[in-house]
Amino acid sequence: MKIRGAKQVHYDAGPNMTPLVDVVMVILIFLMMCGSFSQGGWFLQSTVPIKAKGGPQVEATPGLIPDEPLEVRIDNSSDGFRVLAGDVRASGDKEQLRQALEQKRVQYERIGTAKDKVQVVLMPGRNVKYENIVAVYEAALRAGFSKVGFATSH
Repeated sequence: MKIRGAKQVHYDAGPNMTPLVDVVMVILIFLMMCGSFSQGGWFLQSTVPIKAKGGPQVEATPGLIPDEPLEVRIDNSSDGFRVLAGDVRASGDKEQLRQALEQKRVQYERIGTAKDKVQVVLMPGRNVKYENIVAVYEAALRAGFSKVGFATSH
């Protein structure tokens, strides 16, 4: 009696890939469970409307008074940051900047401009460190301004 199975051609498909796929799936599930999907922690929130072009995006209603822009220019300095916002000048000290911006807000209120009608627009220069932009952003919020946004570099 002859055994036919021993003489038949046997095709080898290579190594078994099932354990590899199992390990990759376990790693993928682990990384998905450990990762954070909250995007709010990575970006500064802006309350100033985004404009694609220089002009207004919608037709202005009659009698509408546009918000007063306060442009805050941010540059690098040896002690951190240097800020120029109209007559406000500060360098490196977050508390000094907050006080100067708070005085500016009080000046706006004295002339009848409410703090919610002033748009603080942060304009970082080239190669300004992100931590300096965050420091100026926080100083503007702590100074009492409710509309703080960003623009491209100057």
